[in-house]
Amino acid sequence: MRRVRITHGLALVPTGLLAGAFAYGAANLVPTFNAVPIEMRLDFHTALMRMNGITVQGAMAVSTLSSFALAALTRGRARAVAASAGALTFTAFLITRFGNVPINSRIKQWAATAPPADHAEILHRWEMFNDARTLTAAAAFVLLTALALAANRAPAPE
Repeated sequence: MRRVRITHGLALVPTGLLAGAFAYGAANLVPTFNAVPIEMRLDFHTALMRMNGITVQGAMAVSTLSSFALAALTRGRARAVAASAGALTFTAFLITRFGNVPINSRIKQWAATAPPADHAEILHRWEMFNDARTLTAAAAFVLLTALALAANRAPAPE
């Protein structure tokens, strides 16, 4: 029971931080990006992605692995919920890796040169990927939180 609780905490905290970081970005950074001149956005976006690279990837990895570990330690509905949370954070990773990261590479190039004529469409696509990964991370956090609340009502299975 103790291993389950510790593992659950190891899954819940980084998943909450990941969901919070993505939600903050979607609610605050993206509207700010859209409110400033494109050159400022590109410079800031490039600097932000350089800082986010390790922390966001680390949070996604810990969230995914610890959720799957929790699934391995539990049974029944708890196993399905934990595995679903792991699948959701892994989905956030895939969206980031194959959606946001390639566009971030283009943004880095634009910051050094100039954005192409279709930059608004490409930036909109980045925002859609950002919204999708925000929703998947938030859903994973909700699942792990619900699982924690349910565990407080009944003894956790070994």
